[in-house]
Amino acid sequence: MDRVQIGIIGFGTVGSGTAEVLLENRDLIRGRSGVDINIKVIADLNLRWDRGLNLEGIRLTEEAMEIVEDPEIQIAVELIGGLTTAKEYVTEAIKRGKHVVTANKALLAHCGEELFSLAQRHNVLIGFEASVGGGIPIITAIQNGLTGNRITKLMAILNGTSNYILTRMRSELLPYQEVVDEAVRLGYAEDPPTLDVDGTDVAHKLVILMALFYGMWFPLEEIYKEGIQEITPQDISFAEELGYRIKLLGMAKSRGKRVEARVHPVMIPKEHMLSGVEGAYNGIYLEGDFVGPTLFYGLGAGRRPTGSAVVSDIVSIAKRLRSQQKSFSSPIWALGPKEEFRLCPMGEVETPYYFRFQAVDKPGVLSKISGILANHQISIASVIQKGRRLEGSVPIVMLTHEAKEKAVREAIEKIDQLDVVTDKTLIIRVEAQDAL
Repeated sequence: MDRVQIGIIGFGTVGSGTAEVLLENRDLIRGRSGVDINIKVIADLNLRWDRGLNLEGIRLTEEAMEIVEDPEIQIAVELIGGLTTAKEYVTEAIKRGKHVVTANKALLAHCGEELFSLAQRHNVLIGFEASVGGGIPIITAIQNGLTGNRITKLMAILNGTSNYILTRMRSELLPYQEVVDEAVRLGYAEDPPTLDVDGTDVAHKLVILMALFYGMWFPLEEIYKEGIQEITPQDISFAEELGYRIKLLGMAKSRGKRVEARVHPVMIPKEHMLSGVEGAYNGIYLEGDFVGPTLFYGLGAGRRPTGSAVVSDIVSIAKRLRSQQKSFSSPIWALGPKEEFRLCPMGEVETPYYFRFQAVDKPGVLSKISGILANHQISIASVIQKGRRLEGSVPIVMLTHEAKEKAVREAIEKIDQLDVVTDKTLIIRVEAQDAL
């Protein structure tokens, strides 16, 4: 039986979950893969707290470079996250001829092109299944199961924390901050959960998925990003009344050689497959030119699901080592950039919109607002006006037909300057049923 030696850098939630899978299911993995995967070293700055695992025979160290420098270790598993230290360890491991497995979506979103090119030069592999979707095997599905398809559309719930918050706000009609505080207290969210709720985490994952789809790395800073912090129970109730659910989505749509790429709250019809993805679960909806619509669903984070995804990469690389494969060329898409695709400017995106205006309660307000919208070629599909929040101030909710983002921004800027509007207008983009 062939044995492959690995080292795990980072023994927190994901690192301990990875070790748990490898230790508890060692015989199962060995029987299925024909490889005995042995954890030789685990490195972490805090080795004092009990992970509940039997680590007999595994060397523990606070020096991650011991793993990088150990000539017997064939696969370095980076699970510390972040950019600076993690990049140092990954880069040095690659240069020393080690294969790398990582769950670090931020590192890949910022440095993917550089790291995959380096791996190509040193004839090693980078496994990254756990970087998107936790326990959902989406990377493998796209690279293998859907390799014969052009992916024309992606709509994805990629952050369990934000989805949990929106689910609790809808089910209990609780305000945003109260749910956030609860999520932090229960351990569902970091304190503060900034990268989860402002769309950054989703943007990282979207860049990785787009590299798979389009064969190039798009600049992270050019992906439009907006979070859920301004969503209120009132908006969720209005969405329900109109037949929609509000979700934070990462989206990519092909428009010939141009690509719409954006992260923001979206109102999707209740009938859509993603509308039922609740709580801390993730859902990834793809459309391929041959396969049609598909949905991948599961836990997007957590010790055991993410550990399972990390192990899938370790096993895949171990099997290739067992076969005595000599060449480990990186996939073509990883080496970009190519010139075929360009991001569509956000101002040119066209979609229906939800507007919530807060205005004084007197005649003529609606005509002033609708007049400005008409001047910017924004057509109103429906209007709701009811439920006073403050004396003399009422919410006015509108759904529009498709409109251009640039025109919407210009119109809302003028509307918010009206003396009859008492608060900043909330905008949520809508996915129309006929676009699904």
